[in-house]
Amino acid sequence: MTRVVLSIGSNLGDRLAHLRSVVEALGPRVLAVSSVYSTPPWGGVPQQDYLNAVLVAEDPAMEPSDWLRLGQELEHAAGRIREVRWGARTLDVDVVQAESRRRDGRVVVRSLDPVLTLPHPQAHRRAFVLVPWLEVDPEAELEATGALRTLREWLSALDSAEVSGVRRTELTLGWTP
Repeated sequence: MTRVVLSIGSNLGDRLAHLRSVVEALGPRVLAVSSVYSTPPWGGVPQQDYLNAVLVAEDPAMEPSDWLRLGQELEHAAGRIREVRWGARTLDVDVVQAESRRRDGRVVVRSLDPVLTLPHPQAHRRAFVLVPWLEVDPEAELEATGALRTLREWLSALDSAEVSGVRRTELTLGWTP
């Protein structure tokens, strides 16, 4: 069984509808949904702002690679074309962290596979991931660069302008627990 943290974002087309499509596709597997945030683009490619959110989902039948495949299918259904790294996109679904359930609790899945590196190797540098994730799981920790830290600690290490650029909106993804 795996529980995942998914970061979703869109800055082309009907951005909110693209994000909602992920929540709808996951259905009862969704455990938590953050608010929707407006965020500046990350990575240096000029483009319009994104709408971003974080979901926590769980499915006893899915492995981390299944979550990646599902995310890519949803991106494809939204018309995503991969042309420019960190470029504009209709939908981006990233598997940020995965946990497997064991008798003694949940264990974070680690993978160095270049197709699916876990935990996500850039998550600790991205306020647009950390801020909404912190909202849905205030006690979450993330391992990166050989260090295990709380999301608050990772956020405090970021440039304050980047963190303040992540602005909560009044938009919702239509999910209720």
